Amino acid sequence: MFDLIIIGGSAAGCSAAVYAARRNLNFIMVTDDIGGEVALSGVVENWPGAQSIQGFELAQKFAEQVKSYGVQIDQGFLVEKIITTDNYFTVAAKNAKGEEKKYETKAVIVATGIHPKRLGVPGEAELFHKGVTYCTVCDGPLFKKKNTVTIGSGNGALESALMMHDLAKKVYLLSKYSNTPENNGGFPKGENILIDKLKKLPNVEIIYAAKTTEIIGPNRVTALKYKTDDGVEKTLEVDGVMVHAGQAPNSQLVDSAAKDKIGQIIVDEKCRTSVPGIFAAGDVTNIPYKQIGIAAGQGIIAALASIEYINRWK
Repeated sequence: MFDLIIIGGSAAGCSAAVYAARRNLNFIMVTDDIGGEVALSGVVENWPGAQSIQGFELAQKFAEQVKSYGVQIDQGFLVEKIITTDNYFTVAAKNAKGEEKKYETKAVIVATGIHPKRLGVPGEAELFHKGVTYCTVCDGPLFKKKNTVTIGSGNGALESALMMHDLAKKVYLLSKYSNTPENNGGFPKGENILIDKLKKLPNVEIIYAAKTTEIIGPNRVTALKYKTDDGVEKTLEVDGVMVHAGQAPNSQLVDSAAKDKIGQIIVDEKCRTSVPGIFAAGDVTNIPYKQIGIAAGQGIIAALASIEYINRWK
């Protein structure tokens, strides 16, 4: 039986792994990939100690540090369920080949992060990987000298449009919010430094109070339809659609611990869930402000709290 299973391999999971390793716990990290959403980020300029670093490079550094401690990692396995049995847990996982594994453990840290939300409009699913993408960092270079549209009103959307400004011929940015002070100029959760940069770029056009209604193909994206608050529907001729409409927590594997209305795992100041022995850290939790630094800090808290729990385990 393991002392601890860490589920997830991004900022929170890797930080927890470092602290668990330094305490010589008998543990394993089970993760579909290393890096998670961090690896899909563009330029990261708010990580302490690195003035500017690519998200993929930062994710690699996380992985390198974890591996330097000799941490056992079952990579490529997606945890499907955590089963509570008396005073221990059984963690069930499966990889893409259908191979299954089960682990018994005294404690669990869930650090599974978030995934992009879908728009749910006609053409979105059919044209995925045919012009529709949820990762500008991954697919943006495919649209050099073309027209693109980014959909969203947070930092992810702002960063997407900034990246495409250097690549595309014309960049549209659709925000569902109106351009008012109450909405922070159309981007309620956006950083002002990014908003100010975008507004100065000649090939970027911001469209406010716009709701996407359809993505048009049929074999490749050719256009996008949207409707404004006054009910008028308009069409943009574009080759690429970058969807950055928010994130949803990867919490479906946890069915015993309490969650909020959007599925975030509820934790206390020690990252403890409503189930003793199950801890959660990072973007999958209800802690506000989804930031790499905050996730890393939560991973450390979860590791130290789980060590307290394991020391008292009987």
